[in-house]
Amino acid sequence: MENNENKVQRGLKNRHIQLIAISGTIGTGLFLGAGKSISLTGPSIILVYLIIGALMFILLRTIGEMLYTDPSQTSFLNFVAKYISEKAGYFITWSYWLVVVFFAMAELTAVGSYVSFWLPQFPVWLSEIIFLVLLIGLNSLNAKFFGETEFWFGMIKIVALVGMIMTAIILGFSGFKSGHVSVGLSNITQGFHFFPHGLPKFFESFQMVMFAFVAMEFIGMTAAETENPRPTLKKAINQIPIRIILFYVGALIAIMSIYRWQDIPANHSPFVMIFELIGIKWAAALVNFVVLTSAASALNSALFSTTRNLYALSKLNGDHILKPFTKLSKNGIPLTALLFTSFLVLFTPLISVLPGVSNAFVFITSVATNLFIIVYILSLVAYLNFRKTSDFDPKGFVTPFAKGLVPLTIVAFGLIFFSLFFFKETLIPAIGSVIWIIGFGLVSKFRTQKP
Repeated sequence: MENNENKVQRGLKNRHIQLIAISGTIGTGLFLGAGKSISLTGPSIILVYLIIGALMFILLRTIGEMLYTDPSQTSFLNFVAKYISEKAGYFITWSYWLVVVFFAMAELTAVGSYVSFWLPQFPVWLSEIIFLVLLIGLNSLNAKFFGETEFWFGMIKIVALVGMIMTAIILGFSGFKSGHVSVGLSNITQGFHFFPHGLPKFFESFQMVMFAFVAMEFIGMTAAETENPRPTLKKAINQIPIRIILFYVGALIAIMSIYRWQDIPANHSPFVMIFELIGIKWAAALVNFVVLTSAASALNSALFSTTRNLYALSKLNGDHILKPFTKLSKNGIPLTALLFTSFLVLFTPLISVLPGVSNAFVFITSVATNLFIIVYILSLVAYLNFRKTSDFDPKGFVTPFAKGLVPLTIVAFGLIFFSLFFFKETLIPAIGSVIWIIGFGLVSKFRTQKP
C-alpha cells in the first residue's frame, strides 16, 4: 500500500466535482471582464460568448473522452506526451504551469479591485497579499477541505447569477426605470447593430471573452482527485452547454436589460456598477461580496491546479533542482510547490508599473489567454492522434462529429491567437508568448522527460 509520501490525496466526491465544474464556468472574466467586452461591441457580445462557448465545449469533450478512456492519468496534459511526443509533453506541462500562475495573478488583481470598492484608501497590494496568504492556508490542508471550500464558493456564485437574472425579470415586469430608460429587452434590441464600434472592436472582444472561459478544463485536473472519475466527468462535461447559456448568456442579457449597455463602465464590474447606477447601493455591496468570493474561488482553484502541476513535473523529470517540489506534507499536499508558485503570484502588484502597461488586468489576462490557446491547440492535436490509435473506443464517451469539428476548433483558436497582435493592449503579451514558444520550444527539443 502506497503511503502519503508518494501519493497525492484523492479526496474529492461527486458533489465537489459537479460544483467545481459549474464554478469553473463562472469567473473573473465574466464578473470583471464583461464591462470591457460589452463596451467593445455591445449586445453582439452575446454572439462572441456563444462562439467561444461552443469551441470550449468541443475542447472539453475531447479532453473528457481521453480521460474517460484512461482515468488513471493525473492530468489531460499527459496525453500530449503520449500521443504527440515527450518533447511536446515537456513543453505543454511547463507552459500550463506558467499559464495557471498568470491566471492566478489575474484573479488576485480582481480581488484587489473588489476590495477597493469598500476600502478605496486601503492599499490594493496589501489586500492582495492578505487574500493570497489566507488561500495558501486553505490549500495547505487537504484535498477534501479544498473540495468543500470550492463547493460553497460555487454555490454562492450560482445563487448570485440566478438572482441577477431574476432581478432583471422582476424589474422588467414591474416597469422599473433606470434614469429615463425602462428596464427591458428593448435596451438590447433598440438600434441594434452587430458591430456598433466597427468590425475590429468585435474581434478585439474575443480575447476578454476567451479569458472568461479559460480554466474550464480544470475538470481534467480534478479527475485524478475524484473517487469515481468516469461518471462524474461525463456528467460534468455534458452539462456545460446549458451552463453557458444560463450563466453567461443569461447574465449578459440581464445586465444589458437593466441598464443601457452604452453607459456601462468598461473598467469596473458591471454586476456591481449596475446596482449603483440604478440607485440600489446595498445590492451593489452585496454583489461586490459575491464577485469577490468568485475571484477568491478562482484563485483558490488556480493555486490547487498549478501546485499539483509543478508536483507532477518534478516527479516526471527527476531533476535534482526540482526534487524539493516532490515532497508531500503529512496531509498529502505538495507544500513546497504551493509555496513556490504562491511566491510567483505575489509579483502581481508589480505588473501595473511595467512600461507600456496601461491596464494590468487586461495585460495579465492577455498573457494567460495566449498561453491557454497554445495548450488547447496541442491538446486537440493530441486528440486527433489518439483517434488513430487502438486506445480509441468508438463505443465510449465519443466526441460528436470530431473529424470536422476538432480541426475547425484548432483553426478558430489559431485565429484568436493571431488577432491579439493587432490590438495595442494585447500586442506585448502576444509577442511575449511567441518568445516563450520559441525559447522554451528549443529547450524542449533538446530535453525529453524522464519516465
